[in-house]
Amino acid sequence: MKQVFFGARLFNGVDFIDDHALITDGATITGIVPMAEKPQGLIEHNLGGGILSPGFIDAQINGGGGVLLNETPTVKGISEILAAHRRFGTTHTLPTLITDSKEVLIETLAAGKMAAGFVPGYLGLHIEGPFIDSIRAGAHPHPYIRTMTEADVELLIHGQSGVMMVTLAPNKVSHGLIQRLAQSGIIVSLGHAETTDSEAFAAIEAGASAVTHLYNAMSPMSHRAPGLVGAALADPRVITGLIADGHHVSPTAIRVALAAKGPAGIALVSDAMPPAAGGPGTFALQERTAARHGTKLTLPDGTLAGSAITLLDAIHYLVRDLSVELKSALQMATSTPAKMLRIDDKYGSLEKGHSSSLVHLTDDLMVKSVWIDGLNYL
Repeated sequence: MKQVFFGARLFNGVDFIDDHALITDGATITGIVPMAEKPQGLIEHNLGGGILSPGFIDAQINGGGGVLLNETPTVKGISEILAAHRRFGTTHTLPTLITDSKEVLIETLAAGKMAAGFVPGYLGLHIEGPFIDSIRAGAHPHPYIRTMTEADVELLIHGQSGVMMVTLAPNKVSHGLIQRLAQSGIIVSLGHAETTDSEAFAAIEAGASAVTHLYNAMSPMSHRAPGLVGAALADPRVITGLIADGHHVSPTAIRVALAAKGPAGIALVSDAMPPAAGGPGTFALQERTAARHGTKLTLPDGTLAGSAITLLDAIHYLVRDLSVELKSALQMATSTPAKMLRIDDKYGSLEKGHSSSLVHLTDDLMVKSVWIDGLNYL
């Protein structure tokens, strides 16, 4: 079914294109043409203003719409989380399992295999822990944190269902195991670690290519001990996730990261929990009660417990509160996460041959319509 979209500014993943039309054929983009060359006889979508962008890609969603993956490691749970975030422009997602028992990990991997090719927008899984540093556990439960073994590597390799990202501490996992994960196609992300920059660089040499939620749950940067933050900012080989919710990272720290890496080196992540995307204000997190206070989520001891935002909220925060250029904020939600997840041959831009997964934003940056692989979901 050939369609043509026009009447809005096109964002191609890096920059805006004005006075052009986007042409699709089913699930695939077939081209962008000047309005004067808009073909006739296709199904027309006159968008009437706003911005037509690639759909947002979130590599770290723990939950949303009242559902937490750890508590509902099923196809139904995955589907409900993705549907909740889809209403806010996130078309493709890595549902994320935080540190839990081995039994829950196995259940989640099995659910991921069943969700692949069945749940719209499902890319694969992000396994965040349990192979992390207890000193930087954050909201992750200490009893389940453990050392990675050869058996764990085999479990993860054989549990892949599309894209898989694994967050681990570079000072707690051997270079040989990191290399095996990376060579199998798993995206190794460094995080939740009290580590040196030297240890981080060694893990990157072994195959790590990403960093999980920059600044949070990691050794900070000082001028003599740059730590994981310093390594992430200094090394162009890694793309780092960033939670832009006004609580996890200060405005100045976000500006430092943008100055060091630019929008091509930072992928916005929501780190969303059940209250995000329309969920209730409290939820159970492994026998602890976490609650929303304004826009902040905390455990009873005050520890941050993920976020209550969507990627759309992160874009709003960057543009409205920090005066980040809109095209930079959109890039960090589209083409940069696609590159981080190695799916930039299909998603994250409006290039010919890419998926027609799109979001139409109004001029005041609210979601008006969403398409995944050519099918309209909103």
